[in-house]
Amino acid sequence: VAEGEPGEGREPFELPRFWDALGQTFQIMSQEATKLSLAFSRPPLPSAEDCQKLSEDVQNAVLAVATVYCWLPKGQGTTLRKMVRDATTEVVEGMIQLTDTILNAPVESLSQEQLISTGGVWEACEQVSNLPRDNQAAVVSALAACLGVVKDAVEEMEHALVEGQDPYGDIMEDEELGFRGNRDTYWSEADRQLLSSCMGLMKASKASLKKVLAAVKAHGKADSPEQIAQLDDLADIANEISPSVDELALSMYPPVNPLAVRLNAAKLASVLKKVLEIAKTSHVCPPSEEGWVQFLSGAVDHNMNKVKNFTQGQL
Repeated sequence: VAEGEPGEGREPFELPRFWDALGQTFQIMSQEATKLSLAFSRPPLPSAEDCQKLSEDVQNAVLAVATVYCWLPKGQGTTLRKMVRDATTEVVEGMIQLTDTILNAPVESLSQEQLISTGGVWEACEQVSNLPRDNQAAVVSALAACLGVVKDAVEEMEHALVEGQDPYGDIMEDEELGFRGNRDTYWSEADRQLLSSCMGLMKASKASLKKVLAAVKAHGKADSPEQIAQLDDLADIANEISPSVDELALSMYPPVNPLAVRLNAAKLASVLKKVLEIAKTSHVCPPSEEGWVQFLSGAVDHNMNKVKNFTQGQL
């Protein structure tokens, strides 16, 4: 049977039953971590027979967690599935780390490393209660994470631009470095005109994610395969915004290479246009939401055209 697909004779998949089963397996994994840790917390060592039983119980707990994860069909959403997979992987890797710690530590007393590893498994197992319960909630979570990263990048670049003519001033105070008179650490007036348009694109990125996130919260549904797939498409393209913003921001530091800035700006503009187009044609964007899509699409075009104009004679 393919991973995540119903097999012959298997009951129809139900999300509530899946979450109950996953929660139970995570709880059992937490209990097995506690048993394993206590067994090796002080002398004497468990007998060979006890070690065999502990090993089998841990193995069965790991297999149960992995098996329940595999019950989640891809049709429930690739965004949701990735988050469940990551949570499952974290629990299993935590158990592996705990086992390694026990194998490599003396048995005189409970080591600090063993305590930390045991707590790590507990914490990973408790995260199951925080996982999004369907693909709409998963995409909301993914978009919110993207928005947070982009907000930080925008604020960092805004801070650098208002700091003055020397963006490296806070890290190059030592005169012995010999950089203070180096023009490559300064923005010219022409650079700043170009960068203002780049900042326009970065702010459009933040605004686009904010609006798409609000639309998914207000109108997003995960009741049909089409709706689930549209949400996944939005999450996938939104994941490209943050790396594109970062690449543009890095190319904006002096010495400014106009060609690199223009290429990175064009890449970000292309990603933003895709995000807006996918949102516009999906169920999260009823007619009441079309105004901001059109406005932000125009803002992307306006700032990208300004970037082209400022770099035209410099390429």
